[in-house]
Order: sequence, then structure tokens, then C-alpha cells
Amino acid sequence: MKKFVNDPKRYVPEMLQGIALANPDTLRYVPDYNLIMRADAPRDDKVSIIQGSGSGHEPAHVMVVGKGMLDAACPGDVFSAPPMDYVLETSKLLNTPKGVLHLINNYTGDRMAFDMGRELAEAEGITIKTVVVDDDVAVKDSTYTVGRRGVAGNFFVIKAVGAASEQGAELDELVRIGDKVNSVTRTMGMALTSCTPPAKGSPLFELGDDEMEMGVGIHGEPGRRREKLADANAIVDELLEAVVTDLPYERGDNVALMINGLGGTPISELYILYGRAHQQLADRGITVGRNYVGEYCTSLDMAGVSLTLVKLDDELVSLFSAPAEIAIRTF
Repeated sequence: MKKFVNDPKRYVPEMLQGIALANPDTLRYVPDYNLIMRADAPRDDKVSIIQGSGSGHEPAHVMVVGKGMLDAACPGDVFSAPPMDYVLETSKLLNTPKGVLHLINNYTGDRMAFDMGRELAEAEGITIKTVVVDDDVAVKDSTYTVGRRGVAGNFFVIKAVGAASEQGAELDELVRIGDKVNSVTRTMGMALTSCTPPAKGSPLFELGDDEMEMGVGIHGEPGRRREKLADANAIVDELLEAVVTDLPYERGDNVALMINGLGGTPISELYILYGRAHQQLADRGITVGRNYVGEYCTSLDMAGVSLTLVKLDDELVSLFSAPAEIAIRTF
């Protein structure tokens, strides 16, 4: 294994410390709970939005803490749900008179940690509500999941509820918006290679030089099937067909299209994939109103991609267009 690692057990804390040091005016790091939070949080005039999940998916979720996005993230170790006490203490630290919103990717460990943390926080008088993200169309009831997995579509839920919270929306309204975004969002991913967690030191699974995994999960969970490597157009066509037909998306729809790298895919290749997806949607009479190309929800160093579509309306366009200030900055 060749990685920039010191002690694998310190991999996540050292990463979080680096994020905080790089953003001293906007972020605060609480080592006891793997907590990255806004420096100006909590604020009495807005609902606090919290997400946890495991590490290894950066920039999700610790790098999307900031104005118009998350107020805090408290991840567990790589590919591990946060401990229940991380959720509890984060909820207490971020509590506001307007309440707290938990966003949960649909994995059994995450659901358990956040459910227990919420129950204990509620016993202390904190008002909490929850939105569960389950946008993955590839499989149901996978290795770590009852129902569909929450993957890159999570970004759109964060963006919408983060924008609405910044505008002063109440907790119940944020739940409505989050559930709405989730209901019109679909994703499917695939892998050309495995990924290597630092603590394991070897790939999670093996793929031959001429193989790919269609429908892979972001923790390396098996997908729909393993098959011979295809060219870029064929890969996009299969992902798009699975996603478009699931909702379904239809001629005349206006959509957001995300081509998300899983950590080890060059940006040039992502744009090759985007070009094909955009054209294929146009051929179906579906308009790409917003586009996102890059790394949003990764799987460490996995070479792979996921394709996400969100059916847009005026409300979602407005929320997705709202300004946001996060650790991932552009010049």
C-alpha cells in the first residue's frame, strides 16, 4: 500500500485537523467527537443541519460544512458509522431554538447511531427531526443496508435544506424539502478498481484488468454484477438507462445531472462521461438544467463513477442556485 499515512489509527483525526487548520475563520474542530462545525454555529435564527456517516467519502461530509450547506459533520472511522455519543454530543452542541435536522444516508449502522443519539438528545429536551437519503437504484438490501443505499444524491439534499435553513425555514419545512429532493433523485455507480482503506492496507476486493463492477456501493459492496470492461459510452448508457427508468424521468423533464468521481478517476475522464450522458438525455428529450462534474461523494481511491439525476422544478432550482460557502473553494 502506498499512501500518505502516518498511523492508520490517526488517519481520520489528522485529516480533520488539516481541514480545520486550512479554514480557521469558518470551521471549528472538536477532536473528542470527530466534529467539524461552522465557527458561527449554533445560530438562534436557523435550524442546525447535521450529518455523520463514515469517513472515506470526502468531500462528503466534513468538507461541505459551511454557510448554505451543513452546520456540522461528525463522521466515524473510514467506512464506519459514527458512535452514538458523537451524534448525541454534536446534537447538543448544535442545538438551537429552531431545532436540529439529522440527515442520514441509509445504512444500518448510520441509522442505529443516529436513532439512538436522537432519542437521548430528545430526552434532554432537544427537538430533532430526520431525513433519510436512499437514492441508489443499483441494489436493494445490500451488505450494510435494509432498502436502498444513500450515495451521491445526498449532496442535493444537503444543498436544498442548507439553502432553506439559511433563509430561515422551520424544521418541518426542511423535512418536507429534504424528502422531496430524495424522492426525485436517483443514482447508480460502477467501479474499475477497488479501494484500499488505510487500516486494512490492501484492496477491499479484486477486479481483473478486464473487469468492472456495475452498481458497486461506496463502501465496496457488491453491485448488480461483475462483467467485462466496456468503453466509456457503453458504461454511461447502462448507468443512465438504470437511473432514467427508475423514477422514471420523462421527455420534457428538466434535471440536474451529476457525474461523480469515486476518488481515483481523472477529471478528464469524468467530462468524457458527462458529454455522453448529456447527449443521451438530450436524445430522450430531457433537458440538463444544472450540471455537476467532479468528486462529491467518493470511496477513498476507487477508480469509478456514479451518475445522479434530480428532477427539477422552480423551488429546487432556486435552492440549488443559492450561494454556499464551504471548505472546497474555487479561485
